[in-house]
Amino acid sequence: MSRRDEIECWLTDMDGVLVHENQALPGAPELIQQWRDQGVPFLVLTNNSIFTPRDLAARLRASGLHVPEESIWTSALATADFLKSQAPGGSAYVIGEAGLTTALHEAGFIMTDTNPDYVVVGETRSYSFDAITKAIRLIGKGARFISTNPDATGPSAEGPLPATGAVTAMITKATGMDPYVIGKPNPMMFRSAMNRIGAHSENTAMIGDRMDTDVVAGIEAGLHTILVLTGISDEAEIGRYPFRPDEILSGVNELVTKEPVETEL
Repeated sequence: MSRRDEIECWLTDMDGVLVHENQALPGAPELIQQWRDQGVPFLVLTNNSIFTPRDLAARLRASGLHVPEESIWTSALATADFLKSQAPGGSAYVIGEAGLTTALHEAGFIMTDTNPDYVVVGETRSYSFDAITKAIRLIGKGARFISTNPDATGPSAEGPLPATGAVTAMITKATGMDPYVIGKPNPMMFRSAMNRIGAHSENTAMIGDRMDTDVVAGIEAGLHTILVLTGISDEAEIGRYPFRPDEILSGVNELVTKEPVETEL
């Protein structure tokens, strides 16, 4: 019996696995529907902290993927989950957008720039020099430094954009403090996702398109790891890493089980 036959719960990355430039990748709609029809617990994961699950569900729907909002787990939700466990009812100064502020608000956090417990930096489309200055000063006064994800750049139609990791690097340079990063490749992101759906590592698989985030975090979290080649990884890149996924597939279409067609006699 192959290991995949033992999988009862699934975690999957979003960009490069299910969608590419707002278009569903081959097999993705069928795989999501298969999981939903079979009642299989699953979560779609993203390091992007800009959008709420409701926003992301709508964006996925526009690309042909019907993913319920409760089946989406973002680095913003994972960050809120972590902070709630660390300091229930705490306070934070937040650099980020609705995905992050909504998640922290729903976790019972107070947003403030007066002696916050934490400075939390997430993805945003318009970084403010004043906000970054405020973050540096608050960390200097003792606020703990948290980042939703380590990605230094993000994609856009015109080319790469500076992302969370680039901004936190500026704050680190000014304060001498490194942030605690919640999103991939921190396996914390997967652990909180598994807690959300009541999954256990020994029967959970992770599908991703990046060796340096999805696969390494999946291995560290003890998951069955599947790398798909529809994103940024290719066979040559895989060989450069000192670890390997359990499976390498051309795309999620290989995970769709072909149901036998019933023919009427």
